[in-house]
Amino acid sequence: MTEKPIILGIETSCDETAVSLIQDNESGIPKILSNVISSQFDIHKEFGGVVPELAARSHVEKIDLIAKKAIEESGVSLNKVSAIAATAGPGLIVCLTVGLNFGKAMASSLNIPFIGVNHLEGHALSPKLHSKLDYPYLLLLISGGHSQYLSVNGLGKYKRLGTTIDDALGEAFDKIAKLLGIEFPGGPKLERFAKKGDPNKFELPKPIINKGGCNLSFAGLKTAILRITKKIKTEQEKFDLAASFQKTIEEILYVKTKKAFQEFKEINSIDKNNFVVAGGVAANEGIRNKLIKVSNENNFKSIFPDLKLCGDNGAMIAMVGLEKYKLKQFDNLDLPASPRLPLDNDAIFLKGAGVKL
Repeated sequence: MTEKPIILGIETSCDETAVSLIQDNESGIPKILSNVISSQFDIHKEFGGVVPELAARSHVEKIDLIAKKAIEESGVSLNKVSAIAATAGPGLIVCLTVGLNFGKAMASSLNIPFIGVNHLEGHALSPKLHSKLDYPYLLLLISGGHSQYLSVNGLGKYKRLGTTIDDALGEAFDKIAKLLGIEFPGGPKLERFAKKGDPNKFELPKPIINKGGCNLSFAGLKTAILRITKKIKTEQEKFDLAASFQKTIEEILYVKTKKAFQEFKEINSIDKNNFVVAGGVAANEGIRNKLIKVSNENNFKSIFPDLKLCGDNGAMIAMVGLEKYKLKQFDNLDLPASPRLPLDNDAIFLKGAGVKL
């Protein structure tokens, strides 16, 4: 009996040094053998954001240790690994290069295939690590650097239906958290802050809520909050503003997701309508509940990655690597890092937006 392939995945696109080993499974859901993640919160805390050079230096210092720990926890000997997958982009180029070169060196020394992975595709396929999921499905990718609605029609086959025309949602959360004095990384902490406040205290704008199809915009909302923070005098008012922001985001996503459902059904004629929400912001409880609500109302099944797989991790990179391995989609060792690598090669013209993105 042929052994099921084992893929080692490496992720260093930003400030997480992550390595994971997964193995194919007859159930169609791969087994995660190990998933080690090292964050850099303490390194970047004093700067209020990620400093690329410091992030890259940390990756260089940790990558060998993290890889050894992942291999040890997996219980797999290196000669059993079928291929090495590493994030090739998008991301910070100085960070991407660390993981990419480490992966190439491993693949070369083991004489096994090397697979470059699109970081966004890792998020797109992350739910397949714990549930059987057939193509096509609608994806909402919401993270620190990206906010997109996409029709996922197969491995490497994506059609973008909507995107942010300014800030990514995770970036907006981080910026608002900083304005409210929440310690970096503030985005994930903002929801806890909001639970102490009155969500109806402040009336905030919902940019392009009734135009632009399922495109998103958060810059105007951020500007409105900036003005309000200059007038805030009490801690309770900060809690109220955070709660109002959280509520506004939930309402925006409710409306835009409903529009995305309509566009998805226009281009896909299928019996089962699956809606996948992935990326770091998918861990936000309020947003999850609102998206589950709109899914139920529109006959879509909402699917979220496990909370530990919402942020950047090596398992999602290994997942894409496994799919590509089965199709023998391997890369040469001279594959360059690509900081602006798109997920969809042929972005469609966005209804009502007036631009091709």
